[in-house]
Amino acid sequence: MDIAVKNRIDGPLTISHTRLGELLISVGALGPAELDQVLAFQAKTGMRFGDAALALKLVTPTELQQALARQFEYPVVAPNNTALSRKLVTAFRPSDAYSEDLRTLRSQLLMRWFGEHLSTLAVTAPHRNAGCSVLAANLAVCFAQLGERTLLVDADLRNPVQHELFGIDAEYGLSEVLQNRCAALEVVQRVAAFPTLSVLTAGTVAPNPQELLSRLPFRHALDQLAGHFDVILIDSPPLLECADAQIIAARAGGCVFVAKRHRTTAAQAIRAKTLLTESTSHIVGSVITD
Repeated sequence: MDIAVKNRIDGPLTISHTRLGELLISVGALGPAELDQVLAFQAKTGMRFGDAALALKLVTPTELQQALARQFEYPVVAPNNTALSRKLVTAFRPSDAYSEDLRTLRSQLLMRWFGEHLSTLAVTAPHRNAGCSVLAANLAVCFAQLGERTLLVDADLRNPVQHELFGIDAEYGLSEVLQNRCAALEVVQRVAAFPTLSVLTAGTVAPNPQELLSRLPFRHALDQLAGHFDVILIDSPPLLECADAQIIAARAGGCVFVAKRHRTTAAQAIRAKTLLTESTSHIVGSVITD
């Protein structure tokens, strides 16, 4: 970006070329002639480049948002991306109220957990359909947007979904690691849209997930991965359906408890909390999903 700066005494700062305009051209939202039109209107009105482009109706708000995200190196996904699930709201609509709520949760976790030099946290719920997996996936995107080296582990070896949300291959994953068929880093997959986000899928649906998670390879895998990632989020199966989640929470040391509004009962929440306490896992926070 070429910027000509005058001394404050002599006159204001002027920008001879706009990086935002280049970005809009690169994605086909603007043409060179339209760029000149925006620059002329900007010079006449004193408006910011993006506001001027919107006022002239040469770009849409979505196109402008995408370009601004790239300008500030804030990774978001283009609306026409078909690889990722639309349930990843933080990826497609970072200005959405849900995304803002997730950023608030991210801040709390950074202060209360990850700020203490801890890297691993489980995400679990009392029952299925509480939004646990979707929350874990969106939270992982949030951390990646912050620039944290983030790994999302799908440890629900009974009903895995993270490979579907991120549109990645699920042939090899955690199950193979727990069988000592490969090292964890060998099957971690990078998410193309987010430079600092990776996913370890569940792999093969195993007939004995509880036994696999109870073995030492799970602990060893988490220890190995902790040396390569700033944040490790583990998507866990429902607490009240199997003992897998207790094992995972104990290995992680801490967890986020997810409940669903008008679906999770008080009795379920109390029972699930008791199980987590028995597993010696620290409940870092609770989230109620709609």
